[in-house]
Amino acid sequence: MCGRTACTLAPNELSRAARYRDRTGQRRRPQWKDGDTDKYRPSYNKSPQSFSPVLLSNKHFNKDSPVDECVLAAMRWGLVPAWFRENDPSKMQYSTSNCRSESLLQKKSYKDPFLKGQRCVILADGFYEWRRMEKEKQPFFIYFPQSQGGQVPSQQNTLKTESDQKLDQGESDQDDIDWTGWRLLTIAGLFDSWTPPSGGETLYTYTVITVDASPDIQSIHNRMPAVLDGEDEVRRWLDFGEVKSLEAMKLLQPKSSLTFHPVSSFVNNSRNNSPECLQPVDPTVKKTVQPTASSKMMISWLKTASPVKRKNPDEDTSAKAPEENLAAEKKTKPAGPLQQWLLGTGSPKKPRT
Repeated sequence: MCGRTACTLAPNELSRAARYRDRTGQRRRPQWKDGDTDKYRPSYNKSPQSFSPVLLSNKHFNKDSPVDECVLAAMRWGLVPAWFRENDPSKMQYSTSNCRSESLLQKKSYKDPFLKGQRCVILADGFYEWRRMEKEKQPFFIYFPQSQGGQVPSQQNTLKTESDQKLDQGESDQDDIDWTGWRLLTIAGLFDSWTPPSGGETLYTYTVITVDASPDIQSIHNRMPAVLDGEDEVRRWLDFGEVKSLEAMKLLQPKSSLTFHPVSSFVNNSRNNSPECLQPVDPTVKKTVQPTASSKMMISWLKTASPVKRKNPDEDTSAKAPEENLAAEKKTKPAGPLQQWLLGTGSPKKPRT
């Protein structure tokens, strides 16, 4: 199962971290779907019904776009089928936050979008899972191993193409520099679009595809998200024109390329949203300990303040009075675990839409 994730990057940072390769091998930076940066809020503790960033083919929104052109969108976690006839999506009587890979062609809720090529990649710093113990459950944070600079050695590119070095129109030199922050976890998912029968705005939602856990994760849980490891797997999953549904299913395999560390039960409450959710702990003594090599960078980021222009995690201050907003801005320390490297790049700019 996968019922909780973390995604702490600001919209502009996500656009840089989610660079992808098209069919020709050229590296491209996805732009956000119009208006979606306002729906997404960074968080250390995302749960179903919240909005998360997903990468998908722009052809789903613009029929004139090539299939291998990708776009970022903010979608609500928990798939609402297009055929759902209630006006309130919360009236669904079963959970669709996860979809077993074995059920893709068995359940109508998933079969319809899957055969239509409505595949997406959910982006996250990592996900949480709970190991059952005698009297309680121990939470773990699970993510891609990180090397100095944020990428594992196998993912670093020593030979850049002309496309890598070319500046996108309207972007700064800093925006175009290869991403050296946290390597995002890329998870296979399905999405659907639903419009209330009585009319109204279309709601885009997604589900996380799960598979049997890999041997290293089985000690925590018997299921895990279907992780896509590397740019080629991401491209093939999203390219529904070149890679048909049955071929894409072969990508849904347990992956042994993840690492993890125990975290505090503080994360158990989905309303808790601070760096403490990710902080490694020693379950036997219930206090913070020195991290393993794979999580050293995370701790250094957690201890350093981020730029003031970073969007605060899952905080909605729209209902506050102006003077309260001003006071909150002065008191709040912007959150995000990917902080040390941010001090060298400055505050993120507002992304183009």
